[in-house]
Amino acid sequence: MFDNLSDRLERSFKILKGEGRITEINVAETLKDVRRALLDADVNFKIAKEFTEKVKSKALGANVLNAVKPHELMVKIVHDELTELMGGEKVDLNLKANPTIILIAGLQGSGKTTFSGKLANLLRKKKGKRPLLVAGDVYRPAAIEQLKVLAEQINVRVYSEEENKNPVKIAKNAIKHAKVHGFDIVIVDTAGRLAIDEQMMAEITNVKKAIEPQEILFVVDSMTGQDAVNTAKEFNDKLDFDGVVLTKLDGDTRGGAALTIRSVVKKPIKFVGTGEKLDEMDIFYPERMADRILGMGDIVTLVEKAQEQFDVEEARKLQKKIAKDQFNFNDFLKQISQIKKMGNIKDLASMIPGVSKAIKKVDIDNDSFQGIEAIILSMTPFERENPKSLNGSRRKRIAAGSGTSVQEVNRLIKQFSETRKMMKMITSGKNISRMMNNFNMGK
Repeated sequence: MFDNLSDRLERSFKILKGEGRITEINVAETLKDVRRALLDADVNFKIAKEFTEKVKSKALGANVLNAVKPHELMVKIVHDELTELMGGEKVDLNLKANPTIILIAGLQGSGKTTFSGKLANLLRKKKGKRPLLVAGDVYRPAAIEQLKVLAEQINVRVYSEEENKNPVKIAKNAIKHAKVHGFDIVIVDTAGRLAIDEQMMAEITNVKKAIEPQEILFVVDSMTGQDAVNTAKEFNDKLDFDGVVLTKLDGDTRGGAALTIRSVVKKPIKFVGTGEKLDEMDIFYPERMADRILGMGDIVTLVEKAQEQFDVEEARKLQKKIAKDQFNFNDFLKQISQIKKMGNIKDLASMIPGVSKAIKKVDIDNDSFQGIEAIILSMTPFERENPKSLNGSRRKRIAAGSGTSVQEVNRLIKQFSETRKMMKMITSGKNISRMMNNFNMGK
């Protein structure tokens, strides 16, 4: 995500490194490079120019403290302006009505149906809502079935009328159904086209008038760059939508849509899709996104993802086991499972400040845990409960059963033993500064 833009901006700021103070000359040189970086990221020329002019005005007018280096000040100013460019603050959904009606719009292939499932999943899990998905795409043959498959995965109901080809009637009937059966959220998935046409816009406008939604979300493929911005503008002129959803932000996107769509359509980005799985969607925080673009990580989002998998009672039990030196391979297996549920390992690691650049070319995915899991699952229940029982003959059997070598089994057991000691030090309040580099699964 934004790797090329991040690299280009970092190189731009290096121009000011070693400079004793900010001058009009070195600011102009730096911002010339920043503007090129934005243009390469598919940011509209006018917006890129306005952005650098704002940064220049603030940089030259800044009272630079002796403790602040010029390039650090420039990073701060660019960060603040990026945040403002993307909307300043996050904007929540309007969920006050019961039921709350959410209309999903966008072109075909933008990810509307998948997003509808993701949104239902998020509102059910995080807000305690009871959503109803509505199959309003009457043209794409697989649309209804796709929505049903997604809904089954997240235990959500779908309203559909396979024989009815009138999306307005389907939507109105779905809302009646929701009121009768106690659904407090109605998410209406609509048809898309390969390009904007009058029939499409007239149809979705009619749906809007008929159901009067509290939220209209425009879903757009971020990989289409400025085309995404132009499409959003045309939709907004007709629909006056409430927010934007950028999908496929995990792909090879240059970031131009995320950076400029807010300033063009004057509507906030509310969600971003970061993968195909139903939990791979984030609420959009402009400041956090600016952090990530500038290589500062996103530790707040990382903590929030961890908290979603955090069970207070389980943590309390685990702490007691660690204190008594009873942490075993079953506990370790649970921790791996929780980490995997948080999302893609490389994406999670990139949220840690300073790590993103270091791991950019490193191939890390959730399959990295397979060898470790295979070794642990090849142990008997007794062995997982009693790590000290793992003698030489047992290790040979475990290696054969897991398709690994005795050396790999030995390495895992050694690392597990050292980690268990460090974890006990945490609970006893001793110095744990050595722990951070202790458990390297790849070495």
